[in-house]
Amino acid sequence: MADGVTSLRDFFNHTNTMRAQFTQVVNDNKGRKVQEVEGTMQLQRPNKFRWDYKKPYEQQIVSDGKQVFLFDTELQQVTIRELSKTLGSSPAAMLAGGDAVEKSFTLKNATRKDELTWVLAIPKDKESGFERVLLGFKAEKLRKMELYDSFNHITHITFDEVERNPVLQDATFLFTPPKGVDVVGE
Repeated sequence: MADGVTSLRDFFNHTNTMRAQFTQVVNDNKGRKVQEVEGTMQLQRPNKFRWDYKKPYEQQIVSDGKQVFLFDTELQQVTIRELSKTLGSSPAAMLAGGDAVEKSFTLKNATRKDELTWVLAIPKDKESGFERVLLGFKAEKLRKMELYDSFNHITHITFDEVERNPVLQDATFLFTPPKGVDVVGE
């Protein structure tokens, strides 16, 4: 049975594209649920990804490999960032990145009393916004992710209907701001 570090390396070496449904729950430092959202995610190496949040609010995070577009439909606002500035700091960028995961994170095997194989990733950059990230794999597919941030919030992401290496359209990772929305750059 592969250990967590091996499972993560296998994920980066053999998963070129991924599509899944996800549920994301954020708990505060007292364990209270402060957010629960769900949607779909897609990634294509290197560095292209798209997370579509569907409920309870709509939001899209899209990377074309160079820039990351964050579109908040309610606020009608798009924020554009350089991908290089977000690589170590977001779960989406971490998953879509290449071998850089070992440059950006210290990896250790972790154990849980469940059916998943876990790896602990500790960011080398103290400014990443995360203290640690745990990833759980089952049968070569990423199933869970837990992010512990510097405010002691824990983000739990569960992936369902995981497809490994589906054919994805290039247009999936292109973003054109809709007419009339505010565009904010960095």
